[in-house]
Amino acid sequence: MHRTLDARHERFALSHPFRISRGVKTVADVITVTVREEGATGRGEGVPYQRYGEDVASALAAVEEVREAVEAGANRHGLLSILPAGAARNAIDCALWDLEARRSKRDVANMIGAPPPRRMTSALTIVIDSPDAMESAARRFADAPLLKVKVDSKDPAAQIRAVRRGAPNAALIVDPNESWDKPLVEAMQPVLVEAAVALLEQPVPADADAWLEGFVSAVPICADEAVHLASDLPTVARRYQAVNVKLDKSGGLTAALELARAARASGLGLMTGCMVSSSLSIAPALHIARLSDFVDLDGPLWLREDRPGGVKNEDGILLPPEAGFWGTSCG
Repeated sequence: MHRTLDARHERFALSHPFRISRGVKTVADVITVTVREEGATGRGEGVPYQRYGEDVASALAAVEEVREAVEAGANRHGLLSILPAGAARNAIDCALWDLEARRSKRDVANMIGAPPPRRMTSALTIVIDSPDAMESAARRFADAPLLKVKVDSKDPAAQIRAVRRGAPNAALIVDPNESWDKPLVEAMQPVLVEAAVALLEQPVPADADAWLEGFVSAVPICADEAVHLASDLPTVARRYQAVNVKLDKSGGLTAALELARAARASGLGLMTGCMVSSSLSIAPALHIARLSDFVDLDGPLWLREDRPGGVKNEDGILLPPEAGFWGTSCG
């Protein structure tokens, strides 16, 4: 066996600024890992996230730390013990899934005993702006079945009400990205009910959420930053009603599948999310999405130009990538 690994930084310009409570993004910075073995090539992508102490340089350095082991034949399960969860492990893990699919002539769906990805409802994101601008954005997406509303702590009631006016029929996920505190969560309960919000995602900082253990929310609360791995679930299950599985947090599809299945076994609701990324990040996440109550995989839709053959959007319905893009035995 002769295996080689290549890792590089790639940048994708966004078509519009992506504004959340933590700041504004205009470019998606990703690391792309390519693993080649005996004529087959597997690819994976990771998105380093500053919230978790990552950047492109640290993610590439993490890949270099395990290069020798991967090139010597380390598999996906071995990777779990030599590299912590994060963008670097995600990129390598997904590249190894893709490589195995192409070498074995079996699709990833077949490998995990699941049907191939199909078209599905996926949230379209309304980013933070003035209420008027957010209402206008919602009107453009009014036919979409699911919207995610990014809010902050300044006037979230006006932001949520504006989106509801613009899209009276869409289901809404409200995401403060940890910017609220306990008094604001309590004060916002009537507004969430008034706007018929389906899910409230990580309203408070993950390190300040212990009080949620005794809190009865008017709408289900979903853990995002508070949950990375299946080992987090015993605590998370006492504080939240659902979990958001992201491959960059879990460090790849292997660990994400374990988390998703454990969350279901614990009786928690399930959401699949993503960073702002290309379709190379989304293709493996579709295998978590098929298990989920809510899907939020619109990252590539923010790019000025995605990778060829990637996912497509039809009024809030996500179409899977073209055959051969990732995790399939052809192409």
